[in-house]
Amino acid sequence: MNKPLIGAFLAALLLGAGVAPAVAAESAQARESATEAAPAPAAKAVTFAGTVALSNCSGSVVRSPDSAPTDPALVLSNGHCLETGFPGPGEVLVDRPSTRTFTLLDASGSGVGTLRASKIAYGTMTDTDLSLYELTSTYEEIESAYGIEALELETAHPVAGTAITVASGYWKRTYSCDIDGFVHQLKEGRWTWKDSVRYTPECRTIGGTSGSPVIDDATGKVVAVNNTGNESGQECTDNNPCEVDENGDVTVREGINYAQQTYNMVPCIGLGNKIDLDREGCGLPKP
Repeated sequence: MNKPLIGAFLAALLLGAGVAPAVAAESAQARESATEAAPAPAAKAVTFAGTVALSNCSGSVVRSPDSAPTDPALVLSNGHCLETGFPGPGEVLVDRPSTRTFTLLDASGSGVGTLRASKIAYGTMTDTDLSLYELTSTYEEIESAYGIEALELETAHPVAGTAITVASGYWKRTYSCDIDGFVHQLKEGRWTWKDSVRYTPECRTIGGTSGSPVIDDATGKVVAVNNTGNESGQECTDNNPCEVDENGDVTVREGINYAQQTYNMVPCIGLGNKIDLDREGCGLPKP
């Protein structure tokens, strides 16, 4: 896992500040030929607005397309970021009381307020690595107080080659790359995750980036949650996940980082933002 605080400060000093995606300037020649075909609208630059910093990880305030303004807001992070410790293989937490706090960030990465959880709505490290906290504040209360909207969850499976940004509220740093592909099974120590997102090498995420939203640059929607990377080339050990294909063949990619898709959890978010694992299309493991 992209654990926080273990070597993270040194890594941050070595790697330097994050760089937002660059937008190329239109050339004079391109402007002259614009009459032939209108250019596609430029993607909005990904900012930190809606991301949060946890005590040990990153996260984001998220909503499904059907979430109402009066619903209690949800914070997305990793299962291995839970204050209760790493869930064991096969363990699923649902509706556990929590008073955890989160620092809400604005577009520039400045902390603008503190949000508080009422419970761990869902958490697991089985098949995926995610946690969802229900907050004591609604979406409209957060927007009214801080002028910040929640990030919307994408409902479809992401596509290889998509330009993405990993936005870490913990470090106030972004990482830009593409989705390189998908992993049948990603094994790390005792845990196995399915259909994981593999980044291209440019996303060199570090400890503390765990739980960061992975944002589609073109749509601004969350397609995954950042969770791990192979640090030293070991095979299937803690902090060194390995890839296992459909035939059982193992591949180790030192220095490559990964995320867990989030489209399959959207159908699990029901009326009032309540997690309902029996809803049609819900792809999350049950207790």
